[in-house]
Order: sequence, then structure tokens, then C-alpha cells
Amino acid sequence: MQTRLPTEERQTEIVAAALRLARERSPASITTGDIAAAVGVSQGAVFKHFPTKEAIWLAAMRWVRAGLLATLDEAAQAAATPLQALAAVFHAHVGYVLAHPGVPRFIFHELQQAADSAAKQEVRALLQAYRSLLLRLFEAAIGAGQLPARLDRDAAATLFVGIVQGLVMQSMLTKRPAAMKAQAGPVFDIFVRGIREAP
Repeated sequence: MQTRLPTEERQTEIVAAALRLARERSPASITTGDIAAAVGVSQGAVFKHFPTKEAIWLAAMRWVRAGLLATLDEAAQAAATPLQALAAVFHAHVGYVLAHPGVPRFIFHELQQAADSAAKQEVRALLQAYRSLLLRLFEAAIGAGQLPARLDRDAAATLFVGIVQGLVMQSMLTKRPAAMKAQAGPVFDIFVRGIREAP
């Protein structure tokens, strides 16, 4: 059993444990007992910080939303040009998934649920913020003459996110995350060629 930690630290530890478990198992099959065991505390200690398993997943999605968006923003801001920023965001997203392999399984699980849960609303907010970032970068690239003014920005943003999701899905199916990293560069190059020649 672990020593007592401040509430916020313990909550972060519980969330991290839940996402680690989601690397290999469906979130639906993960119990609060499993999470408690992974953290090294009693199940009662978990309930002291989160009233339900759903509350844990909501906290996890908030953590993912904040962490992924910060990672993408940082990657974009470090780039010298808008097109380089798009590439940096793409590779930062792939890197985030490789570092947190339980996150995609958790997100896909939430999106399959019929109810519009609070966690699903967080996923929606994440995607909206992600699209906003991409749309800003497309506009900047057009303004810099790196992409044609005729580009359908909304379609390009949808395709960008869809490509990452496709790489992630294939990685999950084949259980070969290294392949996703290897394919990311060539796939992004094809994407850029496509949007540069947009009709």
C-alpha cells in the first residue's frame, strides 16, 4: 500500500493508472478494484477521490484534452512556418499516442456509447479545439502562400484528423505501434501533396 498523497496527486495517479490499464483492456471491463490494485491503494481510497468509475473516466478525458492540446500547441508554436507547424502537430499527435497508448482505446470506447456522457462531451470539445487549431494553421499557410486559397479548410481538417485516427486504428489492430511512427512521415507527405493540389 502506498503512503498518503495530497488529493490532487492521488487523483492524477488514479487517472494515470486507469489509462495504463486501458492499453490492453476495454475500459468497460476495467473495475475500480483493478484501478485500486494498479495504484496500490484500497478500493475505498479510490472512492474517496472519485464517487464512480465514470467520474474517473471523465477526469481522464479532461487530462487527455488538456495534455494533448498543450502538446499540439507547443509543437505548432515551435515551428518556423505554418506548413512546418502542420507537420509538427501531426507528428506530435502520433508521439502522444505512442506515449499514451491507452488513450485511443478509451476515446473509441467513449464514442461508442449511446448516451451523451460528460466524458463524450469532453471528447467533442477536444476535437473542436483540435479543428480550430488546424483551421488557423491552414489559414496561415494560405496567407504565407504555402497552400492554395481554394483549399477547402474544413475538408482538410477532417482529413488530417482522420489520417491520424487511421494510423492509430491500424496500430491497435496490428499491435505494432512502431509501424505507426514509421508510416507517419510518408503519410503526411501524401496529405500535403494532396492539399497543395486541391481542386
